[in-house]
Amino acid sequence: MIASKTLKLSLKSLRDFAKKQLPDEKLLELDERDECPLEIVRHMCHPEKLGLQLLFIPEDCGGFGGGAFDVYCICEEMARIDLGIATSVLATFLGSDPITVGATPGQKKLWLTRIAEEGILFAYGATEPEAGSDLGALRTTADRVSADGKVVGYKINGNKQWISNGGVADAYTVLANTPTGPSWFIVEKGAKGFSHDEPEDKHGIRLSNTAALAFNDVYVDADRLIGGIEGQGLIQAQAVFGYTRLMVAAFGLGAGWAALDRAIPYSTKRIQAGAPLSQKQGYTHKLIVPHVARLEAARSYIEETAERIDAGGEGSLNTEGAIAKYMATEAGNAAAEASIQALGGYGYTHEYMVEKIKRDVRITTIYEGTSEIMEMTISRDRWQSHLKTRGQHYHEQARQFEALQARHPNVGANIAALAFHTLAEVMEKARAARLTRYQHILLRLGEWIAYAECAGSLARRAALLAENKVNEKANRRFDAEGLAALSRIFARESALKVAEEGLRWVSGSGGISDAEMAAFETSLGLPAIHRAQAGLLSDMDYIADVLYGRVAERAPVAA
Repeated sequence: MIASKTLKLSLKSLRDFAKKQLPDEKLLELDERDECPLEIVRHMCHPEKLGLQLLFIPEDCGGFGGGAFDVYCICEEMARIDLGIATSVLATFLGSDPITVGATPGQKKLWLTRIAEEGILFAYGATEPEAGSDLGALRTTADRVSADGKVVGYKINGNKQWISNGGVADAYTVLANTPTGPSWFIVEKGAKGFSHDEPEDKHGIRLSNTAALAFNDVYVDADRLIGGIEGQGLIQAQAVFGYTRLMVAAFGLGAGWAALDRAIPYSTKRIQAGAPLSQKQGYTHKLIVPHVARLEAARSYIEETAERIDAGGEGSLNTEGAIAKYMATEAGNAAAEASIQALGGYGYTHEYMVEKIKRDVRITTIYEGTSEIMEMTISRDRWQSHLKTRGQHYHEQARQFEALQARHPNVGANIAALAFHTLAEVMEKARAARLTRYQHILLRLGEWIAYAECAGSLARRAALLAENKVNEKANRRFDAEGLAALSRIFARESALKVAEEGLRWVSGSGGISDAEMAAFETSLGLPAIHRAQAGLLSDMDYIADVLYGRVAERAPVAA
């Protein structure tokens, strides 16, 4: 991990560079031309220029050894500038991840040092036309080439699709099936038999290069097998999902805020019926405040997960990475959509950045695992926790937040506790009625789990901020009172979502009889959740005042 001062200087350098080299007018022009500004990307990754890649490279390979928290901060800032360029930079770190987690010491030293000292760009060659995100279904092969009874190399055959930096990278990590299973290989550009298609004509992130790859008897020496042992590819890929999905989560967070930060000032100048839109609840409470609450709930979960990754010793945190990515990218996409609505006809035109941001952020719910894959990942893992604890996993979580409520009665911990208790009851009813045989129920469970856990995370963060114990690198856009109000807003939404949608789908899947309905409704705690909505409008008024600099005029009302 790097020092807080170093991170702040890097973020400032990135902002200053973007202000000079990437104004909105240039970004819109490049988007119109569907052009990846390769010179700018290389400048950002050049060790003697901006040198962003140094933050991600271990110190023993010439980098700064930044941790997950540092990566999140940089990724959010890059996304606020442009998601296409951010994707181009991310692709190098994604592409080098199999090396970071699985390579031999010699391989790490060679390739990570080259990234640090030469600024070479990588691409991550996993996705295939037929397999999509299912890495276990890949068809690309790597056949052994032997001499004197020893494997000296491999010949790779197959195709990859939707590869970021596919047409511009200097080197590629490629997942292929060997006789003993999927394995990662390093292939350099210009290798005989290796080619890439023209860039894809994409809906968004048009400032990034995305291209299909083709391998026709591409020979690589045996030392290009990452780790030197066949069959480790899926293990190596799984080992970084928590980390890489956190990066994409930061992209969704940054893009969502980039859109809202254009809608908010617009509403102070747009006059309707004699007053600015910023003074109208119909505008702020529909198009701004709910999205701020969801983004900050996602941020809290991102920051907690990043801290846990940096602390080490907890495995890959794949499920936590999936929750962070799911919440942040869905929230970012929704915030950008609302920002188009907030600008009205202007928002729908290419001239205004929110239209471009909306097209760009959409990909974050797709790449590095779709939202549906995230929902399935979340539900399968937490379902096992529910079974192993005989249905007590989330009840225990609820009791922890009831204890937090006693120490910090204004952060909405009691409402988060209601969400957890309700979630536990819904999951137990799903178990008893065997509802997880329905895929849609599993997906919905994944969504409810993500909302409840993020509600808990935001309540914890608000309490820590009140105690001045948050990470020194943490985002501090909101003070303790503001974050507590956001926590209450989001906790109310989460508890209501789990209860009402849980009731809907348990009933809709035939998991409960008419005779059982009243008892089930009681077990969900619906009356308490409905009562917890008291104060919601006042909290939303307060957050609107915070966002528009009117907070001195009034004080928040605690739940």
